[in-house]
Amino acid sequence: MLVRQRRTLRVAVVFTGLDRAPKFVTRWAVGCMAAIAVACSAFAQTPVERGSYLVNGILTCGNCHTPRGPGGVWDMSKQLSGGPRTWDEVTFKAKAANITPNLETGIGKWSDADIKRSLLTGMRPNGTQIAPMMPYGFYKVFTPADIDAVVAYLKSVSAVSNAVEPPVYKAAMHVDTPPGADKAMSETDMADPGKRGFYLATIGHCMECHTPLVNDVHDYAQLGKGGQSFPGPWGVTVSRNITSHPTAGLGAWSDAEIKSAITQGVRKDGTKLNPPMAFSRYATMTDQDLSAIVAYLRTVPPMK
Repeated sequence: MLVRQRRTLRVAVVFTGLDRAPKFVTRWAVGCMAAIAVACSAFAQTPVERGSYLVNGILTCGNCHTPRGPGGVWDMSKQLSGGPRTWDEVTFKAKAANITPNLETGIGKWSDADIKRSLLTGMRPNGTQIAPMMPYGFYKVFTPADIDAVVAYLKSVSAVSNAVEPPVYKAAMHVDTPPGADKAMSETDMADPGKRGFYLATIGHCMECHTPLVNDVHDYAQLGKGGQSFPGPWGVTVSRNITSHPTAGLGAWSDAEIKSAITQGVRKDGTKLNPPMAFSRYATMTDQDLSAIVAYLRTVPPMK
């Protein structure tokens, strides 16, 4: 703590008098300070801690990979050992896999490189493709540090024996990547709230649900317009328009109202939103990250 305080003091002393510095120096200084803040935040967590924050928060991996108990509540005694739902689609039939370190029924025999490859390309160690219900098309933006953290956390969870029925592939599967998400982002990008928000919303695959499908392919010309249907114990939920449109989207919502919808499932008018959006998971995110997501959503072109 003392070391961090001394470093902070040094930064403050070096940049005293920014109001008298040339504009380009001021911008450079502010950028450096933001980068230092992001770096300090990252160093405050171990890889496993950072991985837990991501996997159990914005990534909501348990939404698909953790079995459910009575009332649809996650059974944390079997965390990440394979989800109960079966996706029976045109091109495949599959359940979410056991991604615990169990050697026989999970991914305990996979190397770090194997796990990274599966997240970034959707390929198993044996060369078969993972069904695209796993949103690996959105994971190409992962920073190197964050994907390492996810791997570290997955290797740290309890190994649960739970055999999940293998997938059935019916035809060639389509995997799409949202605009601007085709390569890894840098730690420097994370210092910009809009870029950080885009990054978080992308690894959180928000637009996977909130963008219309046309012939089973995301129509990114209508990014964020919503309209997909999600049947479940709650009935049928239709994903909302989350563009910046002032009436059809979130344009007239305050930052606090958007955060409340994300973390508490409460609309602007106070009524409750239905699952499957994992509100309780998003509630574990820091206010800095939530603010960054809001900043990004403000930039999504309006759609009606």
